[in-house]
Amino acid sequence: RWPSLLKYYSHTDGVSWLEEYKARHNAGLEAQRIVASFSKRFFSEHVPCDGFSDIETLGCPSHFFEDELMCILNMEGRKGLTWKYYAKKILYFLRQQNILKNLKEYLQRPTDRQSFLEGAVLIDQYCNPLSDICLKSVQAQVDDITDKVRKVLRTKNPRHPSLASKAGEVPVPEVELQRQVLDAMNCVLYEQLKYKGNELDYYNSLNSYIHQVLIRRTGIPISLSVLYLTIARQLGVKLEPVNFPSHFLLRWCQGKEGSTDIFDYTYIDAFGKGKQLTVKECEYLIGHHVTEEFYGVVTSKEVLQRMVGNLLNLGKRESTDQSYQLLRDSLDLYLAMYPDNVQHLMLQARLYFHLGIWPEKVLDILQHIQALDPSQHGAVGYLVQHTLEHIERRKEEVGPEVKHRSDEKHKEVCFSIGLIMKHKRYGYNCVIYGWDPACMMGHEWIRNMNVHSLPHGPHQPFYNVLVEDGSCRYAAQENLEYNSEPREIPHPDIGRYFSEFTGIHYLANTELEIRYPEDLELTRATVQKIYSSGKE
Repeated sequence: RWPSLLKYYSHTDGVSWLEEYKARHNAGLEAQRIVASFSKRFFSEHVPCDGFSDIETLGCPSHFFEDELMCILNMEGRKGLTWKYYAKKILYFLRQQNILKNLKEYLQRPTDRQSFLEGAVLIDQYCNPLSDICLKSVQAQVDDITDKVRKVLRTKNPRHPSLASKAGEVPVPEVELQRQVLDAMNCVLYEQLKYKGNELDYYNSLNSYIHQVLIRRTGIPISLSVLYLTIARQLGVKLEPVNFPSHFLLRWCQGKEGSTDIFDYTYIDAFGKGKQLTVKECEYLIGHHVTEEFYGVVTSKEVLQRMVGNLLNLGKRESTDQSYQLLRDSLDLYLAMYPDNVQHLMLQARLYFHLGIWPEKVLDILQHIQALDPSQHGAVGYLVQHTLEHIERRKEEVGPEVKHRSDEKHKEVCFSIGLIMKHKRYGYNCVIYGWDPACMMGHEWIRNMNVHSLPHGPHQPFYNVLVEDGSCRYAAQENLEYNSEPREIPHPDIGRYFSEFTGIHYLANTELEIRYPEDLELTRATVQKIYSSGKE
């Protein structure tokens, strides 16, 4: 009945299936009630930080609640788009809260019980909470690679200690035997399985996610190093992580264990097919001299800090992602590890302020910054003032603005909500989710977008459109035309405004229809007129 829930039961447990069914049924009803309420409550704003409070105090088993959300997300067809949109947001929140709890528990363990692989999986899970990523599955894939290494090792040295059943628990003592392991690893990873550093698409966030590294067999120095180090340790070779600038490395001791002499180590570049480097070659790798401290071993927490730091930098670069989701997720992770880091707290406050979301949380962050570092009072004061103004404006807002097409001032508006359009100049496909009888943007935007160069300038209808590349645009009527081959628009916010895709146009959901009550009829008439030549 529920294959996805089997993991929560043991074959030896005596289970009252009638009671389980009742609990699952009630959890399903509760999930549906909450999802249905979200569109009405949060249509006109981002789901606030306290918007999930009723979910945090669920009166039903969370795995049943999650299972119902998954059922909503997996509904077939092009209906239920609004339910899917909010079910996804709720599931995203629930899973991230759980992963954050697991990360904090991981960080509180003694360092010898903090697996580098588990840390990498936690980061991966937090940034991809809707993907099916678990440590057990990732570990099984790493074990599979380790078994392949053993097969190669067996052909070279049938009596190698790493072939023993408990290899990994007992370190391989001799350097020559360790070298045989590393040679076998390089053979399997880089020759047989074709793993390589992703030089062509280095700044792709997928390179940082360990499950994607295993699928795509490519990554950046730190993600490939975590994989390499894990396999080596399972075979009894203790490699250590080195936080080398610009290029993460591993080190392998050739002298007395625990030596502080950097020349007692060989350095391994997992990004460069496991190449073994001297101190001087490490400097050639990055093109400049570095001090001895950069050759030292780092903790698992410092490895995670660097992985999250990479994602943070990518999040700042991704200008096409208007929600800055990667930046937000990586900031959450960084502050889970270093909750009092003023620089990153300030970045988080500025980000939420820029996005116009969670003003109450912005004030909490700013208060925390002020307590940690009073010298920040200038920047804090500026943000506090403008955030309070934002909260006051929100209080003054009165109900949604309703736009009737029958109003005289709207007579020039030709297109309607839900139509699939094409931009004449830029060629992108989009769907209309709002309109104004004239351009409502400020003078600076009008100047920057060169609106006055259009034949009708700003004195023509303008449309809010969701574009297939994931962006939102504000387009002039004269630049839009009906799309001769309408198709679904893969935009993350499509469900916020529309409940269904008919195959030719979108149907506005209840909240959007309240704001444009006469558009649906016009959209249907337009579609009938344009696509009645048999395409429909």
